[in-house]
Amino acid sequence: MDLLDEMRGLITRHTADGPRRRIADGVTIASADRPTSPVGTFSSPSLAIVAQGVKRTVLNGVPYDYRAGQYLVVSVDLPVIGQALEASPDKPFVVFSMSLRPADIAPLLLETGAAGKPPAFTGMAVSDASPELLDPVVRLLRLADRPDDLRVLAPGYQREILWWLINGDQGALVRQIGLVDGNLAHISRGIRWIREHYREQLTVTDLAELCGMSASSFHRHFRAATSMTPVQFQKQIRLQTARTLLMTRSGNVAEIGYFVGYESPSQFSREYRKVFGASPGRDAAQLSAMGQDGHDGQDVARPRELVDEPA
Repeated sequence: MDLLDEMRGLITRHTADGPRRRIADGVTIASADRPTSPVGTFSSPSLAIVAQGVKRTVLNGVPYDYRAGQYLVVSVDLPVIGQALEASPDKPFVVFSMSLRPADIAPLLLETGAAGKPPAFTGMAVSDASPELLDPVVRLLRLADRPDDLRVLAPGYQREILWWLINGDQGALVRQIGLVDGNLAHISRGIRWIREHYREQLTVTDLAELCGMSASSFHRHFRAATSMTPVQFQKQIRLQTARTLLMTRSGNVAEIGYFVGYESPSQFSREYRKVFGASPGRDAAQLSAMGQDGHDGQDVARPRELVDEPA
């Protein structure tokens, strides 16, 4: 049995009692036996390896598809839309996810010496998973039902996974996560501010000053890391939050538009339609009907708040 086959079997077995399971600090496995509807969420820096099926993560309208044997790396907090494209009872979609934390990556950078590749300024990338990367993933999964062993050995396996990431195709991207004084760290500070103050007016000059960068440098690096301008990034957060609120709280469309920071109901409806393909009221009704009919109800009937989670 090769590593990918074993990984697929282990995740399927360990998610038999539920579609999502946390098996260690920062490590989650998930499965789905049918395609899922697009769901907006906030993806934190993370690794996601698909063992079977196809996952699509959309960032600012650009789709990133990754399938069995491929992985996605996310380097900064990003508002994305995710869905499982290929999944069935016979061949469920299965995925392994792990948080990528600066405090875990930084010590490994001291061991690597000079970087062999130039720094990467991008927020998301897809690559093929090497056998070296899959091996510690499989060893970690073998211990999912052995909590005592897992508690002792999981940190070492996670460190090994990070090591192979740093020395793999997306090594430059992963390195940036661990650089405290790197441009990505400064951009991350700006992203956190926008997330916490998305309802407020945004001034790029003030935000750049907060991050210790010139306005032009901040704007350039922000766009490279997120594929959006700061204003577009804020708009994505507002609209995805509004979509969740339309499904989970009572209130008319105008009230929700005002709540997430829009000053004009017409502007809110216009921008919402541009992103989601329907007016706010119509989109909420369609999603609610899908959930009531049992179509992807797990994802649609109870949409999640925009919280940090792997892509």
